[in-house]
Amino acid sequence: MIEAVVFDIGETLVHDDRYWASWADWLGVPRHTLSALIGAVVAQGRDNADALRLLRPGIDPPAEYAAREAAGRGEHLAETDLYPDVRPTLSALRARRIGVFVAGNQSARAAELLRALDLPADAIATSGEWGVSKPHRKFFDHVMALTGRAPHRTVYVGDYPAVDITPARAAGLRTAHIRRGPWGHLWADTPEAAAADWRIDSLTELTTITEITAP
Repeated sequence: MIEAVVFDIGETLVHDDRYWASWADWLGVPRHTLSALIGAVVAQGRDNADALRLLRPGIDPPAEYAAREAAGRGEHLAETDLYPDVRPTLSALRARRIGVFVAGNQSARAAELLRALDLPADAIATSGEWGVSKPHRKFFDHVMALTGRAPHRTVYVGDYPAVDITPARAAGLRTAHIRRGPWGHLWADTPEAAAADWRIDSLTELTTITEITAP
């Protein structure tokens, strides 16, 4: 049986509207402008930070991130940033004694904010805490150490096939691609997404997936 489910964060559990809106406000540009540039770099398979570099050539995103935090305008997460199916799904999985974990490419600050929301999860960790990001194999080594379960009895859920599904499969995990957010929709029909064990439109579908016996 599937014994653990590990969730990506951005556009899997949390929608990124507030995050990018706050960056637009900080840089003094229209929110729609940054949103459109995010879409453009996503379509090109580039790093999200490239959208900031298009707006401000020469910008140092980590240094600017630190400046925002110092000015009291840094990251923030609230209950309204969660997708509506998050708490019901996580609670349903835990009620069935399935391990629930959260691990994604986010800052250490994001991990603190997520923990403060008191999600029904066994553990929460981010790349900022581990010092390694997806799609690097070491990230998924950390994931498996976090869960304490065998890879083939663990499902990794994410929206970005090239960063979530492909490397998770290479590490031996089962995978579920969720079609939501810009990455989830744009890359939904790619071979990388098709290679996922399951393709879902809502996290609630995981309650059925976890009834399947692992090989």
